[in-house]
Amino acid sequence: MHRRIIVPSALAASLLLAIPASAADYVPGAPGIGDSYYPAAGNGGYDVSHYDLRLKYQPATDLLEGTATILATTTQNLSRFNLDLGLKATEVRVDGRLAKFTATGEHELEIVPAAPLPRNKQVTVVVRYAGKPSEYKVDGWSAWHRTPDGGVAAQEPDSAAWWFPSNDHPRDKATFDVSVSVPDGTQAISNGVLQSQSSRLGWTRFNWRSTKPQATYLATLAVGRFDITTDRTANGLPVLNAYSKDLGDNAGAARASVERTAEVAEWLEGVFGPYPFNALGGYVPNVTSGYALETQTRPFYSPRQFANGANTSVVVHELAHQWYGDSVSVRDWKDIWINEGFARYSQWLWSEKEGEGTAQELADYVYALRTADDPFWTVKPGDPGAEALFHIAVYDRGALALQALRNEIGDEDFFAILKGWPQRFAHGNARVADFVRYAEQVSGKPLAALFDTWLYEPSKPAAGPSPAAAPAAPAARSAAPESLRAKPAQPRSWKKIAATNTIHDHEEHQDHEDH
Repeated sequence: MHRRIIVPSALAASLLLAIPASAADYVPGAPGIGDSYYPAAGNGGYDVSHYDLRLKYQPATDLLEGTATILATTTQNLSRFNLDLGLKATEVRVDGRLAKFTATGEHELEIVPAAPLPRNKQVTVVVRYAGKPSEYKVDGWSAWHRTPDGGVAAQEPDSAAWWFPSNDHPRDKATFDVSVSVPDGTQAISNGVLQSQSSRLGWTRFNWRSTKPQATYLATLAVGRFDITTDRTANGLPVLNAYSKDLGDNAGAARASVERTAEVAEWLEGVFGPYPFNALGGYVPNVTSGYALETQTRPFYSPRQFANGANTSVVVHELAHQWYGDSVSVRDWKDIWINEGFARYSQWLWSEKEGEGTAQELADYVYALRTADDPFWTVKPGDPGAEALFHIAVYDRGALALQALRNEIGDEDFFAILKGWPQRFAHGNARVADFVRYAEQVSGKPLAALFDTWLYEPSKPAAGPSPAAAPAAPAARSAAPESLRAKPAQPRSWKKIAATNTIHDHEEHQDHEDH
């Protein structure tokens, strides 16, 4: 039973006045950044500008020891704040002073600084921590891949908690310095440019730097024994690709695909505008997973992506993400179409460029492939739900939306949008609604109805994304039963594109909705 204590108003006022304003105004930062799909992702109360990670990793035992220095600015008066970390913290300092800390929930590190932090204060947080990443699991799944010669951190929508403390949400991007010490003969691969490496007493330290804002899930670490190739593009951009020494039968196909990274990036610059970062490359570690991931400047590829031979289409997809997903990132995970619809459409454009099927032919084929009662059409690419974040409809129906837009506004405005959008929101975040508004501004046309049809209606559109110049064809097709309509021929590129449908097949944690 709870008693209600009634305080006379005059006394209440005097009690409030007796509380120092500094104490009354300081409150804890939120334990989540406010994502609609993953409420516990990220944290409130501050904004990170830089991560400096100094790590030591022992492949034989999977022991990772780290010191993370985090530079941030408070966005409110903070009495306490959280970081996301799955490993065990042993010491925390805020502005040089020891801070109290407690690990709570699955990944929260609650930190109480020695003195409250006022709004707009620049803060330095140092966290010492250690643990075996492979032993940390959330609902039974892990973002850490144990390999025969080391380990790899690469996963979406989150992977940071397995190897460094962070504000783990794309909305809070930062620059990175990642310094990793590993036993001699082993390499450490990360994002950006390799600044230096040095050996001492049986250990080699690799120092990597990413100078452009980067989402935490796009930060990657791979430790193992790699064959490394380096080069520079015509514009002087450093290219570094890495391949596990034990890829077996997939080794040749992996190299034949990933070694075309510079070529693909140069072509994509013609589609999406200047490459947004200071480094380029990719890596293929010896992992058992089947997906690929657009880790910034250096995409991650599972060997199984090349099990059926070389596939440049997967490289096109992950490099397209450097513009759509990495430079311009989702503001909320429900905006995933901004990432996946455009990366899939880039594969269609590559097919068009290679003479293996135009984007229109691929759109017609995808539209005809699935009947109206296929559950595919119930997924809304503009807001698919956490359980369908990487559903094939987000990719294929998402690309159909772009072909419909292209036909509606014409090639000139369409490709102006594809180039202009990454410039408009460079190194920031955006929503689907932001793209719709931008497309309307560039084209001068109302487009809300078109995007509603292709991104938000949970049913198959009555007509495919056909050119406006031929309005009779869709009407004729929609009048006849689907079973009697002529099926378009399968484009030559289809099998290679379909082979990448597992590109983000994170089935091990698809239903994990609160991380």
